[in-house]
Amino acid sequence: MTRKKTVDTVSWMLIALFCGDSISASSAEPPVRLLGNTYYVGTRDLSSILITSDEGHVLIDGGTADMAPLIVDNIRKLGFKLTDVRTIVVSHAHHDHVGGVAEIAQLSGAKIVASRSAADALRKGRGGEDDPQFALGEAFPALEKVNPIRDGETLQVGLVAITGHSTPGHTPGGMSWSWYSCEKLRCAYFVYADELTAVGAEGFRFSDSTRYRRAVRDFQWSFYIVRNLRCDILLTPHPASSNLWQRLAQRDAGKVDALVDTNACRNYSNRSRTAFDKRIEQERQIRGE
Repeated sequence: MTRKKTVDTVSWMLIALFCGDSISASSAEPPVRLLGNTYYVGTRDLSSILITSDEGHVLIDGGTADMAPLIVDNIRKLGFKLTDVRTIVVSHAHHDHVGGVAEIAQLSGAKIVASRSAADALRKGRGGEDDPQFALGEAFPALEKVNPIRDGETLQVGLVAITGHSTPGHTPGGMSWSWYSCEKLRCAYFVYADELTAVGAEGFRFSDSTRYRRAVRDFQWSFYIVRNLRCDILLTPHPASSNLWQRLAQRDAGKVDALVDTNACRNYSNRSRTAFDKRIEQERQIRGE
């Protein structure tokens, strides 16, 4: 019993380490331009990213169900029409990132795009039994139609070109996204990297799960992909995972390029891999290996 509790404690320690002290959606934040046509429209704890063009916009993630009005209001505060949001893409199918998608899609008329596994979960309103957090997961509004995207496929919405990168592990259908934004002569490659934390329900083991047999291989793949993406500005579903607020504060204080860190994706991947390796080692100790 003590050893099992130790692994569960580590899970929540990983949440605190990568996601901050709180993962609630209660802290409203004003929208902020990150660079060029890329804006942050989420809350203090949960990200939602708007990428705009004259021919249509892309929204990444929709937060919890009660975040939907906040995201909609932030888009409007920036001066954009909600009906110009043509596509909503998602990172992974947990209620704190997709709970608001149904309402935003209904109000905007946007189509929804996700990995094939995440698309299945979105249609059901809950992740599958192969999701490490299945026993903990809350249901979210189911979506009738979701368009699956392949690994490496690029979506074109107006002048926005955004590429999906399969990064499973945190969930089997995890997807990261990359695009390019410019502001006058300043340009940057953005990466919205999905969470790479090994967080599971009580008793779930990544090292020998019978429900998610590819868990270790999937994480190893995702660490490799994120580490090698062309990446100037890193964003994550939980902004604390990529120190967004600290970097924005530095920019407000006069450090113009505070958001730019060409090593951010590499460091994020390496930090996540180190935490994952510790988790696997603890699981092996519990099994007496």
